Amino acid sequence: MKKGSPFKSFLISLVILAAIAFLSLFLCKWDKVYRVERVIDGDTILLTNGWRVRYIGIDTPETKHPKKDVEYMGREAMEFNRQLVEGKPIALEFDVEKHDKYDRILAYVRAGDTFVNAELVREGYAKVYTFPPNVKYNKLFLSLQREARKNKRGLWADR
Repeated sequence: MKKGSPFKSFLISLVILAAIAFLSLFLCKWDKVYRVERVIDGDTILLTNGWRVRYIGIDTPETKHPKKDVEYMGREAMEFNRQLVEGKPIALEFDVEKHDKYDRILAYVRAGDTFVNAELVREGYAKVYTFPPNVKYNKLFLSLQREARKNKRGLWADR
C-alpha cells in the first residue's frame, strides 16, 4: 500500500475542514452574534451595528407610536424585553422576508437559551401577529398564547 505525501494529506484535511466550515454557515439556522444597544419597545430593539430589529410573529402593546397613547401593558412588555436582551449578545434567525416596510430587520431572536419572541408570548406580554410569508414559528406562538390566556398571564390577566 502506497502512502501519500504528508503535504497531500494536509491539503485534503484542509479542504475537508474548509468544506465543513462553509456548509455550517448554510446549515446553521441562527445567524452570528449581535449585541443589543437598547430596547425601543416590547418587540423592537436597536443593535450596536445600527440595525433596528422587529421581532417576527408577535406584537406587543404600543409605547412609542406617534398617533397612539401608551397601551395597556406596553411599559411592562418593554421592561420585560429590556430584561431579556438589553446590553446582551443575541442571535438572529431570519424567515422568508428579511425587512418590513419601515426597513427594519425582521428576525426571531435568542438571548442565550431564551427564544425571546416565544418568551414574550408565553408570559403574556405579546400577542401572536402572523404576517405571511414569515410564519415559521406560528404554531408554537399560538400554543404559547393559548397557555398564557389559560393561565391569565400579562395581557390575559383579569383587570
